[in-house]
Amino acid sequence: MSADTDSRAGHIALPDIDSTNAEGFRRAASLTVPTWITAGVQTAGRGRRARPWSSPLGNFHGTLVLKPTEPAEQVALRSFAAALALRDALVQLTGLPQSFALKWPNDVLCNGGKIAGILLESQGLGGPSPVLCIGIGINLIAAPDPSQVEPGAVPPVSLWQETGLRLAPGQVLDALAPAYDGWETTFRAQGFAPLRTAWLARAARLGEPIRARTGLETRDGVFETIDAEGNLILRMTTGPVAIPAAEVFF
Repeated sequence: MSADTDSRAGHIALPDIDSTNAEGFRRAASLTVPTWITAGVQTAGRGRRARPWSSPLGNFHGTLVLKPTEPAEQVALRSFAAALALRDALVQLTGLPQSFALKWPNDVLCNGGKIAGILLESQGLGGPSPVLCIGIGINLIAAPDPSQVEPGAVPPVSLWQETGLRLAPGQVLDALAPAYDGWETTFRAQGFAPLRTAWLARAARLGEPIRARTGLETRDGVFETIDAEGNLILRMTTGPVAIPAAEVFF
């Protein structure tokens, strides 16, 4: 990690690993400061709902390991801090703020396609040894074929494909780590409210029709806002509905 990166955070760089989140849990007991774990290649990377995450050399694969003490519902709000930090880092490195938007609950878009995903996993929250792993995968030079995602999902894209820019994973971490530290500091000092305001200002499809699908049902409505708990507020013909977790389709 370069001198520009938050000196309070550690960094463990590995050539390859099954999953940086899995490695974060394996190492958590020995970590005394917030620590980034990055890998050149993941052999068993995963996204939400245990879906495989393509992890070729040249893309960014990393996890921030934290030991938060707040209640679980507050800990989960760090997904918004991670999304904001990731967008900030990409804008800083590319100079293209208009290209990047945030998709609820935890994706970053580039020119409308999915360039990055965020996966929060935790163990022992509320107990003596809490661990939170914030996994981040960014398609820097390669993205999965669109045929590999489910129908209606946002197509995956890479930064190189969309902008012609090639960034090394280390460059991204040098921008991402201090960006996350800034949002973490804000979250700890002021709570979720400033993150909510900032996230909404960068949100994709706010005020537009979307589809939210859970395991039980599919709802169509207008993406009205997110509430103080990070829930999606979908305005339907019957009124607004708060949705804590769902797959969102445009």
